[in-house]
Amino acid sequence: MLSNIELKKKVEKIANKLQAGLFDEVILDSKILLKKAQHPVVFNLLSLAFQKKGEFNNSVEIMHDALLLYPRNVLHLNNLGISYHNLEQFIEAEKHFQRGLKLKPNYINILNNLGNLKKDLNLIDEAIKYYKKSLSINSNILVTNFNLAIIYQSLGKFEKSKEYLEKTLEINPNFSEADRVLSLITKYDENNEHFKIMLKKVSDSKLNDYEILQLHFGLGKCYEDINDYENAFNHYNKGNSIKKKITNYNIQHDIIKFEKVKNIFKIYKNFKIKKNERKIIFVLGMPRSGTSLTEQILSSHSDVFGGGEIPFIPSIINKNFLQDKSVKIFNEINDLEKKLNNSQDYYLHQISSIDNSEKSFTDKTPLNFRYIGFLINIFPNLKIINCKRNPVDVCWSNFKNYFGGTLNFSNNLEDLAKYYNQYEDIMKFWKKYFSNNIYDLNYENLVNNPEEEIKNLIKFCELNWDPNCLKHYENKRVIKTVSFNQARKPIYKSAIKSSNKYEKYLGKLVSNFNF
Repeated sequence: MLSNIELKKKVEKIANKLQAGLFDEVILDSKILLKKAQHPVVFNLLSLAFQKKGEFNNSVEIMHDALLLYPRNVLHLNNLGISYHNLEQFIEAEKHFQRGLKLKPNYINILNNLGNLKKDLNLIDEAIKYYKKSLSINSNILVTNFNLAIIYQSLGKFEKSKEYLEKTLEINPNFSEADRVLSLITKYDENNEHFKIMLKKVSDSKLNDYEILQLHFGLGKCYEDINDYENAFNHYNKGNSIKKKITNYNIQHDIIKFEKVKNIFKIYKNFKIKKNERKIIFVLGMPRSGTSLTEQILSSHSDVFGGGEIPFIPSIINKNFLQDKSVKIFNEINDLEKKLNNSQDYYLHQISSIDNSEKSFTDKTPLNFRYIGFLINIFPNLKIINCKRNPVDVCWSNFKNYFGGTLNFSNNLEDLAKYYNQYEDIMKFWKKYFSNNIYDLNYENLVNNPEEEIKNLIKFCELNWDPNCLKHYENKRVIKTVSFNQARKPIYKSAIKSSNKYEKYLGKLVSNFNF
């Protein structure tokens, strides 16, 4: 039996290992210690280590064990909610967060995590409510102020967004992600005070790489505003170079995945999958190809709900169709028809957490273009809109914008060209089987002849004509992508050939295209 002093020392040692990122050691040590003392803090450390490794099912399991012993422990309930959130089990996540709030109504961590959950489900009013309640308890929570800034930015309420960004920087002047976001909603001239502050910060040796790269992207926007394209490119390039170093991205891994997807789907066959009652419209293509604008147009229709970018399809495909290393062709996947039907059920259940109406639902996750053949089998009455744009403009727009998620191919011009080649190649592959199911929407045609192109788009989606689609800029829905500003404006032509200003810097991009 451990004494309290011995237990405390062991817990501190495990906590230090967690802080140092030694997650496997934390898991081993915690399991050993739990055999001697089932202390709630040890359960919590073990759960956190599993979360850090992305093993959320293990985290759920250990937290359920902990709650059998400590049913009123709000830390355990909070961890369980976080794990369910990451597993996309949103109803379970909210249930455990709410249990925690009943026990401790002003527990800031749960309030923030409920805000995060509602934000991810596009339930923006509820997200704001939880974030603001959290700030009413403590107004100096950096992440909550920043989250509110992002929400107001996505709603087009830029003055409110600036208010929370400035508060974020007041709390921590080195939180340079707030500087970068502020740059996106600011029009700069050479005398702008924030411009000068970022220039001073970027040379601060005390900042880490992540903080520095955020400033480089922000300064790229500043110099672009004042038409100094050489300095703009230099800062965009520096920011991307740092991010590539951090991620250690290798384009070959994505090239292998593209080949794997095609090889699994080499033989096509019609399966008797049940027709999905709710129409799903997939808006996909390379990022920055006009997908946000397209969804904004479609979601202005009275019979369409805009779901935005959601992670469900990549999760479904990876889990059910890409993880079996023995599979060589699509038809050989064990229990294929069952998996296709289950995939449809799971997806429709998940989107019902976002919107449970009978409206057509748009999924604007650009990289879903990788999985078109699977989508067509899962959803027999789907619609697919493939957004196309000048490849140099697309790739340059990817390069100059910061993406915090998985678009790591965007941090190098050669990688961008090679990834674009993969996009073109797999689209040709899908069109060999499904040319009638895919509608190519050309961004330049949409901009130059919007009324005709929008009417053709609505017709392809088999929707009745709604004149609101011509006034997409009046649509007040949330836009979480970097197109939050552009997609709210009437269609304009200035983005066409926007890369021309940087033409002399893009040799490595153009020379690596396969066309």
